Amino acid sequence: MKKFKNALFYFGVTGGFTALIYWIVSKGKELEIGKKFLTVGTQNGHWQDFLSSMSVNLHHPLAILLAQIITIIIVARFFGWVFRKIGQPSVIGEIIAGIVLGPSLVGMYFPEFSTVLFPLESLGNLHFLSQIGLILFMFVIGMELDLKVLKNKANDAVVISHASIVIPFALGIGLAYFVYHRFAPEGVKFLSFSLFMGIAMSITAFPVLARIVQERGIHKTRLGAIVITCAAADDITAWCILAIVIAIVKAGTFVSALYIIGLAVLYVLAMIFVVKPFLKRVGVLYASSDSLSKPVVAIFFLTLILSSYATEIIGIHALFGAFMAGAIMPDITKFRNIFIEKVEDVSVILLLPLFFVFTGLRTQIGLLNDPYLWKVTGFIILVAVVGKFFGSAFAAKFVGQSWRDSWTIGALMNTRGLMELIVLNIGLDLKVLTPEVFTMMVIMALVTTFMTGPALDLINWVFKTKDIIIPEEVIKNGKFKILISFGNAEKGKALLRLASSLVKKQKGTANITAMHLTLSDEIHTFNMEEYEKDSFLPIIEESEVLQQKIITIFKATADIETDIADIANHGEYDLLLVGLGKSIFEGTLLGKVLGFTTRIINPDRLIDKFTGKEGLFENSPFDERTRQIISKSKMPLGILVDKDLQEVNHVFIPIFGLEDAFLFDYAQKLIYNNDSHISILDINGQIKNNFIIETAVDSLENKYPNNISLMDENADKEAFLVKQDLMIISLESWKNLVNSQSDWLSNIPSILIIKP
Repeated sequence: MKKFKNALFYFGVTGGFTALIYWIVSKGKELEIGKKFLTVGTQNGHWQDFLSSMSVNLHHPLAILLAQIITIIIVARFFGWVFRKIGQPSVIGEIIAGIVLGPSLVGMYFPEFSTVLFPLESLGNLHFLSQIGLILFMFVIGMELDLKVLKNKANDAVVISHASIVIPFALGIGLAYFVYHRFAPEGVKFLSFSLFMGIAMSITAFPVLARIVQERGIHKTRLGAIVITCAAADDITAWCILAIVIAIVKAGTFVSALYIIGLAVLYVLAMIFVVKPFLKRVGVLYASSDSLSKPVVAIFFLTLILSSYATEIIGIHALFGAFMAGAIMPDITKFRNIFIEKVEDVSVILLLPLFFVFTGLRTQIGLLNDPYLWKVTGFIILVAVVGKFFGSAFAAKFVGQSWRDSWTIGALMNTRGLMELIVLNIGLDLKVLTPEVFTMMVIMALVTTFMTGPALDLINWVFKTKDIIIPEEVIKNGKFKILISFGNAEKGKALLRLASSLVKKQKGTANITAMHLTLSDEIHTFNMEEYEKDSFLPIIEESEVLQQKIITIFKATADIETDIADIANHGEYDLLLVGLGKSIFEGTLLGKVLGFTTRIINPDRLIDKFTGKEGLFENSPFDERTRQIISKSKMPLGILVDKDLQEVNHVFIPIFGLEDAFLFDYAQKLIYNNDSHISILDINGQIKNNFIIETAVDSLENKYPNNISLMDENADKEAFLVKQDLMIISLESWKNLVNSQSDWLSNIPSILIIKP
């Protein structure tokens, strides 16, 4: 009855008011009598009217801007992915994506498309939106700076950092002396031109450098600490110098610039001694909260905007204000994390690529149409490398670093990346740099950033060293070494329980290393130690419960699969254990087999929905990560499919053939170390028909008669499997077992799949 009343009310209200609207519109037409109207589209028909309307919509400024953003994000992400795959920072790919979309490629070969997508009148919107992205990005950079590092390790680092600024700055001014007449814009004084050339040579890209240090695994070493500190000091010093340079350029003379510099000093003092204590007090009040209320968030964002506005008005650029606002944020890790998460995705993924493309639209490689111009470009690159690379290296050697560490510091400090582009765009906006010089300097920024990775590899090759850091305890001790690589804590604890069961009575002759790798773009320098501590805390607690000593390895990387295999190979581990998540197999044959769904479906229908074929490991698109680890690892690999593994007391091992004989080694380890009971399933009479396997089984039965039992294939496996903690099986036999679609597979416990 209630549903009928609701329906009656609904149709009554909607029908009645629809009729009222129709009556008002009909009566309203009578009001049109005597008025003149502009007739639109009645000459060409409805289809032409529609096309005309669509054309107007497509050329609307908002539609153009949205089309630009869509194109830019897709192209930038693609190029960033390509360059990550070849071992380069993704920022290089994003910069090149901007150049590709600009007049150097698309504009040259597809001018009509370029004109439609990037009409001249739309570039203003793109420019301002990209500047908002830069302001947010510089805010994040300021927050990522750990000023405590500067206080604790400033001595050598400040010497190296300031040498790496002064030397290239002087060389840049010297270079300006030789190119001023030919390349300086009309009406620009030598002081302004030379100062910008100097600062452009001196910049280091702190975000790119920090990412490379993380991915190379040297962030926890003495060298890594020095490099990060150098880069942080370099960043602060360079931005202060840039603010002074901008002030001088805008004022025209150094004396006139003193007024701007005076205001800038007052601004900095106000931020440090007035705004920072206020923000710190707000941070302390809300430090224990898991989230921040909107008024609190508004206070901090308003601080960012006011700071950027103040520096723009003073005349030292809004980006300096954004950087300063980030640097004075409360020194509370959770607090900074919240803001970085709120800001970073929008700035880095959505808005920052707009800046790269805007830079690319201003970069006209076609202007370098003379061999002489390319020679000048080469000379600029040479001066940049000599000043930054060699200047930093020699300064590092002077303060007592080894030659290997000195060259590494030089290579890293020579990274320019995005920060260089920011400086160059400011110079072009101030009309201190010509489009020709701007293009040359963009090429220099690309080359010096691109060469960082190969330079580090060359240094390692010359000095016969590797960036892969293996703990000394692993190298010096342990006849049997296990490496467990975990993604989340629960899987890590399951892997540790399994590893401990294999070695717990061999503490003097075996060791376990727990390793956690994370993607470098998901972690920040300032909270890396806390993230590492939180990641390993559950594992360390579990090791204390098990009374099992462990060694830990933590690394941020761009390629998790490759680094897992490389660390395992270089550490010469005897067994690598990795875990598999349930989500990887959802909707596939293995997912059904392992009971990841609530019911078992007819085996004839267990077909991979993506490939249309049966069998997971050969056909499913979900196992790419596992296949990479399998193909790259040189030692035995164990893949644990965890179904809440708590103990390893009852273990089930099916034997399919001679290739499974190596599994008895693991059975013996489990019996000796964990007193596990091993049940061996003889598939197709393989034990009796194979002398090697039969001998191995007899040996185990004689040595551990109470820990070994044999099962015939005709036994009730479903009831038996419910009582088991773990099944151990070889990789090849697992493939065959899954493809056979045996009806008892739904009851199997946790599985350890071993590749010998």
